[in-house]
Amino acid sequence: MCGIVGYIGHQPAAPILVEGLTRLEYRGYDSAGLAVLGSRGTTAVRRVGRVRELQAALPSRLTGKVGIGHTRWATHGPAVEQNAHPHRSGDGRISVVHNGIIDNAATLRTQLAQDGVTLLSDTDTEVIAHLIARSEAETLEEAVLDALSRITGTYALAVLDERHPDRIVLARSGSPLIIGIGDKEMLVASDVAALVRHTNQVVHLDDGELATVTPAGYRTFDRGNSPTTREPVEISVAAEDLELSGYPHYMLKEIHEQPEAAAMVLRGRLDERFATARLDGLGLEPRELRGFRRVKILGCGSAYYVGQLGAQLIEDLARIPADAEAASEFRYRKPIIEPDTLYVAVSQSGETADTAFAVEEIKRKGGRVIGLVNVVGSTIARTVDGGVYLHAGPEISVASTKALTNMSLAFALLALHLGRLHDLSHADGDRILRGLQRIPEQLEEMLSRAAEIEPLAREIAKARSAFYIGRVHGYPVAREGAQKLKEISYIHAEAYPTSELKHGPLALIDEEMPTIAIIPDDELAERNLAAAEQVLARRGPLVAITHASVGLGHLDARTILVPKNEPELDPILLTIPTQLLAYQVAVLLGHDVDKPRNLAKSVTVE
Repeated sequence: MCGIVGYIGHQPAAPILVEGLTRLEYRGYDSAGLAVLGSRGTTAVRRVGRVRELQAALPSRLTGKVGIGHTRWATHGPAVEQNAHPHRSGDGRISVVHNGIIDNAATLRTQLAQDGVTLLSDTDTEVIAHLIARSEAETLEEAVLDALSRITGTYALAVLDERHPDRIVLARSGSPLIIGIGDKEMLVASDVAALVRHTNQVVHLDDGELATVTPAGYRTFDRGNSPTTREPVEISVAAEDLELSGYPHYMLKEIHEQPEAAAMVLRGRLDERFATARLDGLGLEPRELRGFRRVKILGCGSAYYVGQLGAQLIEDLARIPADAEAASEFRYRKPIIEPDTLYVAVSQSGETADTAFAVEEIKRKGGRVIGLVNVVGSTIARTVDGGVYLHAGPEISVASTKALTNMSLAFALLALHLGRLHDLSHADGDRILRGLQRIPEQLEEMLSRAAEIEPLAREIAKARSAFYIGRVHGYPVAREGAQKLKEISYIHAEAYPTSELKHGPLALIDEEMPTIAIIPDDELAERNLAAAEQVLARRGPLVAITHASVGLGHLDARTILVPKNEPELDPILLTIPTQLLAYQVAVLLGHDVDKPRNLAKSVTVE
């Protein structure tokens, strides 16, 4: 969500901060600001709107070589300038940028006001700046520790102090924070995307850890002010990976990157000799995997819907009970953590706060949890017991596409691996393996026919609401399709199991309510066609995402044909047209496809 950048070194800080904030725009924000510390003190500039508006407002001569910047997504208080970051102490000495939420901010605000402090914003962050400034500690590090001792909640903090212009102090608890190592310069960011032009060596702070960065290096320590050891790691993301490369939107670029991304997640993981998947990163021996009697999948948003698809794959291939649950609800219902359950956390960014907290709850109670994560070195990737990296490459658009497809493929690999450890025959294992090998080529085929969807998109763009329906394997596809349409086109969309249509939703079907039906060629095709008949009988426009082998007969439906694969793998391919449809509808309606309103790429607060 919110983005943090920081710089200290031998170059003017402002241009580097602006560039870093621009790199973080995809995370979602409504205001931006920076503070640069120079020989005459701190210059702070904040603006509501885009980073380009902040850049236009900067003084022409802003030469300080240490600074912090922020893009804010409103939580406490509306998107107005006084609520934008950085926030400063009353005397202007302390400047703070913060991601996360301070739970006891209201109490602290009351206490500060009673002590005569004037609060200028509605935010929780401002209290941190005042607490640090009011500390009697001799060092900035000790002052930050004093402030942290009084707050509860989640935070990633970067702090400047005019009395200590040679350093930035950082703190992390529940929200990501990364140090970038340069040549006589150091950088700070909440996301590696802000660092890739300047370094490929980074340090990930752990929860409860703090750091001091100076031009010469960094020092990490814990809440007790005792040193910690944190070694740099190399990142593989290149700056060109974050460019549009001639596409009008990142979402379209990432849709078209799916064949290559799919090949990457499968590469080296298909064992033809034993007709299984090779998943060394799980860190689990066959005997341990056979000991699990249930699989519980946890994710949020699209990752949750892919988790439902994954649960079906595991039940189909491994014959182990499996289900998916919204990670955002999991820890609040006092879950029973069973020793014979394998927990799977799914997150593109690896920083999704609700999912990370669910992982912590499982581990605290002794459960075994693995991750399906795209970002190496992310919080969830470092917390879980093992896992499968998605290898989708950087994903910038808020609406996930290629990472989503790679999640599905990773679940197929996990299901195949578990299946072959149980009762899945060599012949069926080989059948699934061959199906997986066909998927990159089939993705390429579908994307080559993307223009065929545009006439359907023009019809859907006229609607105010839409239904997505699917049965069993098609239902997670329907849920994800509805999610995509609503989040980037702002058209209200609902997903229902096809069998539930007659139990209430059918009342809403009329000439202005289109239905997108997921109709694979499987044992339920006839029942799905019968439901389509019910929609058409009520004059509802119908779009069928289906296989050529499904005979629609006399049905007056617009069709989107998908290549046929194995029945268990068909949902992966059936999802692709829902991405293209949502994208084209959003473009036709003139929306900002990559930055849908009110949403963020990486949801790092509850």
